[in-house]
Amino acid sequence: MISFTMNTFNKTILFFGTLFLFASIEAQAQEKFFRAIGTPHQPKVEVSWNRYHTNAGLLDIMQRMVKAYPDLVKLQSIGKSFEGRDIWLLTVSDFKTGDPDRKPAMYIDGNIHSNELQGTEFALYAAWYLMEMHGELDFIRELLADKTFYIAPTINPDARDNFILEANTPHSPRSGMIKLDDDMDGEIGEDGFDDLNKDGHITQMIRKSPTGRYIKDARDPRRLIPVAAEEFGEYEMLGYEGTDRDGDGRVNEDGIGYYDPNRDWGWKWQPDYVQRGAYKYPFSLPENRAVMEFVMKHPNIAGAQSYHNYGGMILRGPGAEEDLDTYNQQDVRIYDAIAKKGEEIIPGYKYLVVYKDLYSVFGGELDWFYGGRGIYTYSNELMTSYLYFNNQGEKGYQEEDMNVDKYLTFGDAFVPWKEYEHPQFGTIEVGGFKKNFGRLHPGFLLEQDAHRNMAFTVYHGYHTPKLTVSEVKEEDLGGGLRSITATIQNERLIPTHSSQDLKFSIERPDIVSLRGIDALTGMVVENADFNKVSEQPFDPANIRVKNIPGMGTVTVRWIVRGNSRYSIRVDSAKGGVVDWTP
Repeated sequence: MISFTMNTFNKTILFFGTLFLFASIEAQAQEKFFRAIGTPHQPKVEVSWNRYHTNAGLLDIMQRMVKAYPDLVKLQSIGKSFEGRDIWLLTVSDFKTGDPDRKPAMYIDGNIHSNELQGTEFALYAAWYLMEMHGELDFIRELLADKTFYIAPTINPDARDNFILEANTPHSPRSGMIKLDDDMDGEIGEDGFDDLNKDGHITQMIRKSPTGRYIKDARDPRRLIPVAAEEFGEYEMLGYEGTDRDGDGRVNEDGIGYYDPNRDWGWKWQPDYVQRGAYKYPFSLPENRAVMEFVMKHPNIAGAQSYHNYGGMILRGPGAEEDLDTYNQQDVRIYDAIAKKGEEIIPGYKYLVVYKDLYSVFGGELDWFYGGRGIYTYSNELMTSYLYFNNQGEKGYQEEDMNVDKYLTFGDAFVPWKEYEHPQFGTIEVGGFKKNFGRLHPGFLLEQDAHRNMAFTVYHGYHTPKLTVSEVKEEDLGGGLRSITATIQNERLIPTHSSQDLKFSIERPDIVSLRGIDALTGMVVENADFNKVSEQPFDPANIRVKNIPGMGTVTVRWIVRGNSRYSIRVDSAKGGVVDWTP
């Protein structure tokens, strides 16, 4: 006979009532939402991907990610910025399937330049998508079982908040760290930008003048049109809004300094008089130094991605023609294969080489990752006019920008011209495009482009090495001896050592170990048909392999004595650890 106390009965009723409530809520959710393909249906971490986040907003999202997915993500500070802000990094992997620092890894960062905000959102979107879709897609589940993603959403947190919270142009500041005394009067930052109309944007100043070189377009008075060379117009351009606070006759000359964080890396670095924007010496900026130290401590990083803006480009190095011989043709073929797929994944984006298709860059992050560490690395220049009207600036950028504001953002991108009494210039007009237009995606394009760039980066991460012991053969040699021959296969495009890595012996060789049995000799089989081998005379149980090529194999062989049970382990810095037993 079974008896229930009243307390037990109440708990039972509460339990089933709770189950019913959750089932009811889920049913209601199903009634309200129809799942869109490729998107989390009911994400645990709700994020609006149509806006830009301050550092405080980013930290809130990352902390919620860690709370929601403790088995998939951890958060750490890898260093401090110049002004003492944390440089946060997310480690995304399935922690239940092994140590994330021993899996092949992909490194991602963004926002090295302050006005390139969307790089942060794109990097963070990648982390969010991987964890939210882990429970829904076999591909993501298998990817995070095999791989690790190290994601630093912003590596310039000081300048990020400066750009968002202070009045700036679309192009300022780059570093946000150094304030200059441009006019050498002993005063630092005494001019800077002056937000005359207090709207948070530094726009343009114009003034009526009989010798002006511009007129307003009669069809669209927002637009200034240059007159013919032999004519005078109605307006003159005075530059970005501001005042001459120190009385030296110059406006805006002492502002945020142009020390470019992407000219600070320790590969082919040049001083400022050669490479504009360089600072004191390689890694003189603490943010870059923190990234460098993290990468040096994580030899499992086999691929990397940095997000910049603008232009719709998938870039690889070299940054300068003087560095052309660094990029070995064998590695270039791998770069080409991944990037060409990227052109398909991200419509409107083009695969380019920095020095050949753009300009020379010395001391760039892209080149340090590959040249200094042998890591296959791309820099994507985010946002392109193709996303607006499916063209590439065919009408000219000024007219196209006006059309974007007219037909897509309905006046939200432009500050209308308005008169202002300037203390130096008299009656002027202030107006123009806002700081968050042009280089930056409007909100309605952010998530689409973030997803496509994430997909390209995931494709890159997928092709970091994946090693398997594909075949093991034994042969009786007589006299109590036998041979054990093992074939190690790399199922992905990226080898365990790039050509640059091999050239400078950046990482240790891969090690294929035979365990549990006495190995008399070990060798690498260079040609099985002709039985050509390269013997390793010392430590024969642990064969050192220089490289396991992408989409290729390496075969090793041991001569052993006895019939003991044995196992094989492959230990590769960039290829991970694989164990095989008969």
